[in-house]
Amino acid sequence: MLSHSQKTRASYAISFPQADRKPPRRPNSDMAAPPVRICDISRAEQMSSAPAQIGSLPHGARERRINPVGRAATAGVPRATVGGLRLAVLDREQTAEFMVEAVHPNRRANRPLYLTSANGEVLSRCSTEPMTDRLFRTADLINADGQPLVMVSKLRSPNPLPERVATTDLFHDVARKAEELGLTFYLFGANEAENKAAIANVRRAYPALKIVGHSHGYLRGDALRAKVDEINALAPDFLWVALGVPYEQAFVDEFMPRLGNVGVIKTSGGLFNFLSGSRPRAPRWMQIVGLEWAWRLWLEPRRLFWRYLTTNPHALYLLFNRTRSSSTKD
Repeated sequence: MLSHSQKTRASYAISFPQADRKPPRRPNSDMAAPPVRICDISRAEQMSSAPAQIGSLPHGARERRINPVGRAATAGVPRATVGGLRLAVLDREQTAEFMVEAVHPNRRANRPLYLTSANGEVLSRCSTEPMTDRLFRTADLINADGQPLVMVSKLRSPNPLPERVATTDLFHDVARKAEELGLTFYLFGANEAENKAAIANVRRAYPALKIVGHSHGYLRGDALRAKVDEINALAPDFLWVALGVPYEQAFVDEFMPRLGNVGVIKTSGGLFNFLSGSRPRAPRWMQIVGLEWAWRLWLEPRRLFWRYLTTNPHALYLLFNRTRSSSTKD
């Protein structure tokens, strides 16, 4: 049986310097992560075996609390500690407005603004996987993409999370605003068929939306670096990255320095599966009461049973023991 450090190294050793090396197994995330070159194996091993260094990541990203660019860009956003992570106290409309305002020429920095999302699984993994925790803490803004997080915050905080900000819904909020304002999208991730189907459906739903490009996520090495440079040359206002946790967060850490022309990067999990129509959403009532996980378990029991059996109880423990009763803008 693998030790914890061996499991950690295996989870993050996702680059393949040898041509005949097999891609990684499917991770516990919303979609299968493509075999992209994200973290160098040797450096990932050093990070997993060495003591954590505050603000230190394999490619130099820094936690938001010691990152002046991120702090300045999000200074006006209230936050609450829920389950151990600092989450934005914003509803969907406010989040969409924040993203649109962030790409205004007068507000852009010399790097993209980086937004990601957390649910119960993420809380559990951040608590037990030091590298995942550090990757999430480099985000400029973390939204609550899980109804239980909202429900517990309403019980424990005087200034609770107003609502769940599901990326699957947020995408459409931003798309409508981008269509009106002439802002641009790039969709990166999923396999080729899913990516193309998602693009086709988005173009039908938003015919005036400017999609400057799209690509599946099954790239590595020079092909991946060339694609990143191509994305930067296209300079989309919004780059939606759907590779699954923690691969999409590691992608941002690896390539943010090469994406200076991008306005906002939003990690997206299984978004493209919903946009393509290959995966149905849970009934609205299940989403409202926090049972969307049960719907997904019913659809994919073999893949998700063990994941939910191990992470859901742990996430509930974290929610009730690491949710603070205060909310600040820091």
